Amino acid sequence: MNLKQLEYFVHVAELGSFSKAAVVLDIAQPALSRQVRGLETELRQQLFLRNGRGVALTDAGKRLFDHSVAVLQLMAHARADLGASRDEPVGRVTIGLPPSIGRQLTLPLIDRFKKQLPAARLAIVEGLSTHIVEWVTTGRIDIGLVYNPEAQAGLEITPLLQEALSLVSRAARGKRKPAAPPLPMKELPRYPLIVPERVHAMRRLLETQAALAGIKLDIAWEVSSVPSIIDLVCAGYGHAVLTASGVAASARAGELVVRRLTDPAPVSVLCLAVSAHKRPTPLALHAMRLLTELVRGLST
Repeated sequence: MNLKQLEYFVHVAELGSFSKAAVVLDIAQPALSRQVRGLETELRQQLFLRNGRGVALTDAGKRLFDHSVAVLQLMAHARADLGASRDEPVGRVTIGLPPSIGRQLTLPLIDRFKKQLPAARLAIVEGLSTHIVEWVTTGRIDIGLVYNPEAQAGLEITPLLQEALSLVSRAARGKRKPAAPPLPMKELPRYPLIVPERVHAMRRLLETQAALAGIKLDIAWEVSSVPSIIDLVCAGYGHAVLTASGVAASARAGELVVRRLTDPAPVSVLCLAVSAHKRPTPLALHAMRLLTELVRGLST
């Protein structure tokens, strides 16, 4: 085994596809396949299961993935410590983003990273806030953006952005959208809702606020993808509770009416999360500053 093979293997595992990993790594797909096949031959284990949508890790692949991430993290920290002596952040940093904010941040983040940190490498993975918290604490990623995280001993949390939750409904066709008045929480049970599963931070926040207000929500459908929720709202299957930025990121925002929830006014908090047990590298510190600037720019 060598570090290059492990890096290639991790990219394929994270992206779930040899073709996507080849594009990110800027190498030919056959060359990438040969490297991973060589790793499988040396270990005498099948690491991936091929399917019509891409690849998935086998049990052996999952075990190797955990070891590989740890090894690559150690090497990244070694390079960062050596690079710090030249005042030049180097190495590799991995950032986890929730899908709802990832569409808004990925392009500007990569653009600034390329301009400000040309000697470093950036990897971005998407996942629910609960998964990102787990990835930060286990060392799979260096930095995460998470919604409404619970306090944990192994996690250092910095609030970056507060956003009010709003009821999102389909606008009447062919009519000009009127200014939407706020909606008191006590009236929310009148609206059939399309919400994510309970593992989703937004769902937990909404149900907690509903319980505190003494109301029972009308859950019509459970769908974890925010774009799919918006599509269903536009098709008339129900209403959603989202942040204004979540709606703004959709290409269908013009088809929606947004009413801010009040009495009480539930607020979603987007936080920066890093491990409390690991000293951040100069590269990680720079990436954290970039993320903070971009997130806070969303509120202006």
